Amino acid sequence: MSVGCLILACTLLVGASSGNKAVQPLKAPCRPGFSQNFYTVIVSRDVLHGQSILKDTTLSSERVKFEDCQRSSREVGFVSSDPNFGVRPDGTVYAEQEVANLSEPVQFMVTARELHDPHIWETTVKLALAGHPHPLPLTKVGIEEMLSRVWDSQPRIIRFPRRHQRGSSVNGLRRQKRDWVIPPINVPENSRGPFPHMLVRIRSDQDKDVGIRYSITGAGADQPPSGIYNIDPISGNMFVTQPLDREERASFHLRAHAVDMNGNQVENPIDLYIYVIDMNDNRPEFQNQVYNGSVAEGSKPGSSVMQVTATDSDDSTTANGMVRYRILSQTPHSPIPNMFTINSETGHIVTVAAGLDREKVSQYTIIVQATDMEGNLNFGLSNTATALISITDINDNPPELTVRTFSGEVPENKVNVVVTNLTVVDRDQPHSPNWNAVYRIVSGDPSGHFTIRTNPITNEGMLTVVKPVDFEMNRAFMLTVVVSNQAHLASGIQSSLQSTAGVTISVQDVNEPPVFPVNPKMIRFEEGVPAGTTLTVFAAQDPDHFIHQIVRYSKLSDPANWLKINRTNGQITTMALLDRESMYVKNNVYEATFLAFDNGSPQASGTGTLQIYLIDVNDNAPVLIPREAQVCERAHPHSRINITASDADTDPNVGPFVFELPTFPASVRRNWTISRLSGDYAQLRLRIPYLESAVYEFPIIVSDSGNPPLSNRSLIRVKVCPCDDNGDCSATGAVAAAGLGTGAIIAILICIIILLTMVLLFVVWMKRREKERQAKPLLIDPEDDVRDNILKYDEEGGGEEDQDYDLSQLQQPESLDHIINKPAGVRRVDERPVITESQYPVRPSLPHPGDIGDFINDGLRAADNDPTAPPYDSLLVFDYEGSGSTAGSVSSLNSTSSGDQDYDFLNDWGPRFKKLADLYGGGDDD
Repeated sequence: MSVGCLILACTLLVGASSGNKAVQPLKAPCRPGFSQNFYTVIVSRDVLHGQSILKDTTLSSERVKFEDCQRSSREVGFVSSDPNFGVRPDGTVYAEQEVANLSEPVQFMVTARELHDPHIWETTVKLALAGHPHPLPLTKVGIEEMLSRVWDSQPRIIRFPRRHQRGSSVNGLRRQKRDWVIPPINVPENSRGPFPHMLVRIRSDQDKDVGIRYSITGAGADQPPSGIYNIDPISGNMFVTQPLDREERASFHLRAHAVDMNGNQVENPIDLYIYVIDMNDNRPEFQNQVYNGSVAEGSKPGSSVMQVTATDSDDSTTANGMVRYRILSQTPHSPIPNMFTINSETGHIVTVAAGLDREKVSQYTIIVQATDMEGNLNFGLSNTATALISITDINDNPPELTVRTFSGEVPENKVNVVVTNLTVVDRDQPHSPNWNAVYRIVSGDPSGHFTIRTNPITNEGMLTVVKPVDFEMNRAFMLTVVVSNQAHLASGIQSSLQSTAGVTISVQDVNEPPVFPVNPKMIRFEEGVPAGTTLTVFAAQDPDHFIHQIVRYSKLSDPANWLKINRTNGQITTMALLDRESMYVKNNVYEATFLAFDNGSPQASGTGTLQIYLIDVNDNAPVLIPREAQVCERAHPHSRINITASDADTDPNVGPFVFELPTFPASVRRNWTISRLSGDYAQLRLRIPYLESAVYEFPIIVSDSGNPPLSNRSLIRVKVCPCDDNGDCSATGAVAAAGLGTGAIIAILICIIILLTMVLLFVVWMKRREKERQAKPLLIDPEDDVRDNILKYDEEGGGEEDQDYDLSQLQQPESLDHIINKPAGVRRVDERPVITESQYPVRPSLPHPGDIGDFINDGLRAADNDPTAPPYDSLLVFDYEGSGSTAGSVSSLNSTSSGDQDYDFLNDWGPRFKKLADLYGGGDDD
């Protein structure tokens, strides 16, 4: 192919998954977009004008599927960011003009947009020189040059659309059926200017006829963020005033307006879509700089370990924001350098080889790199993070005892003694169930003398004695022990032969103390055994059969000091009389402790207890109970004394008891008698009808039932006293019977006199206090004093008929004319009739007491028949307060009787009129 002709042409489908390969029609739902995010084309150094470079024949809009989806009827417009290259409606990239001597690789962007749809798709096209083995990465100068070309790629003039126009196009813009398709204005981010930089020129076809003024509105112009874009109102040149950042705002929607000089709209507003072209200016950022993961040792290839995640602020729909992962390094390289791999798209790290062994490598450090531009190392930006992978332990190492045979020594008769420590080695994780050792004795200890406890710190087995061993029975033990872990061994791991070992234990002979064969030893003897009597031989044996030693004896405890022991043979003899009733005997048993010791080195001793059961003999006479009592001086059925006896012996040397009165003195049997109640009780009472009050003391003979019986002459003190009807001694009689002396009687009288004097002084003090209280002025108002006062209460009201009151009666009347001039027969029930008052009966000056009732009845009848008296059920009218009261002065009231009235007759009316007689009675005291 000649110079300038197409070197490599590729047909790519939208949504394909690989590079320059033809893709078969997809059966899955179609996704609109370029088939690749980045195209690389090898061209010659000289590209002629109009030559086709790259062709994409199946691009569709966002909502239209591929041709195989039967949705390819919609049309899409393409715009190139480089003015030297254009895109035809069928997706073919061509050279706008002849490009001579293409010395450096060229990279530009192709933007696709459907009519009336704000969404756009972008892809990057790189033209590499033919003859270069590898595409050259863009340098800083190349990027700046590419950005300057993007500035120049914008359409120079945008005209207001004219309806019904056909057959025209501007700058490669494709005209639709009715209106112009206004392509988006692409502005690269991070431009260095200079600013303001002209983007496009807005023109109206009528600017030749009338004066036009242009303006733009929308976010970025006159709305926040305002001032980014402006327009020259006369020329229509539209400018961007500052660098843009796509990560802050990816697009702007403005409206262009054209009005005449009077402000009248000349053209319909047109929509301007400005898209900020994404540049790869953001590196991928990991969410964490250090990731921690784990995987069990021995895991199979393909086992999941962890996931790392990095994000890129650039456009994720373009290669600028598409991140890919790879592992840069692995430390350490054991067993191979590549034990792990990472999913380039998801960041999942998995194992790719077997051989993970925590005991060899417990942790791996992996450096993970995230690169945008779909992982293209020539153009993409990268970042790294560290992944720490811990290898978790499994029980793949059985514990192993360090030696095959252990040995130790233990003294006989000792417990809780550590014989030896069993050391073990386990390469698993320390202080985990995979490492913790468990020891068992499988043979050699049928009696259970030993156990093995695990030291939680060192994991050693402490062989300990828990049951005493006897040298004379076993001089040595041969044990077999097995060690294992708390956790079961992992699948496929077998126990080691070194998990079993033997233990040889030698028993050391020590000087054991002599042992009494029977301890305690019980013997039976009657009490009263005389001193010097041999009771028994209490001998001990030396358990050290292989050593001849001499045993000696001594007394350790003898509370009553009744016994002694032969130092050589252990013979027990008495030193005093054995008494069962002694305080040292408990439940008929006397205990003494003896010591047996040998002559070994060191000396050893043992103790033995001798128990002597004392059989009771009748050696204690009974004692009378009670020793004091009282009876009535006269024979009374309830005045009797119940007597019994106490005996320190036990059956059969106690009751039934026999109670007798002595024959001398003769007065005892003459005055008293004893009758038997039961085996242990009798009754003492008077034989004669009367015995003078006094205190009598006489003996009573009490005998037990022993063989032979023992008797006791006990004195009883009986108080004879006068009694009441119930048979109880009176106080006087009790005192007399007590036989008090003269001094005691005088002391009692003095106490009584002192008591009476104190009572008299208290009474005098109370009288004096009462007089002082009466002499002092009252602290309260006499009217408030409730003592001996007449209390005034409200008058009781009437029944239901007096509830309707005439309140006008409470007012002061001006005169009494309305009462006097009132016609007869018309009266209020509460008005006093103006008629002659009724005459009430006059009390005679000296009435007879029998006439009082008649006098009261006459007065009652007169009051009931008095027409001038107010009705029973009426409003009672009392005196009016204030000036002008109709009531006269109280000084005008006169007594109905003249002269002094004699009230002495009230004294003859009885006690009920005594108070009136005192108040009104005559005399000089008044």
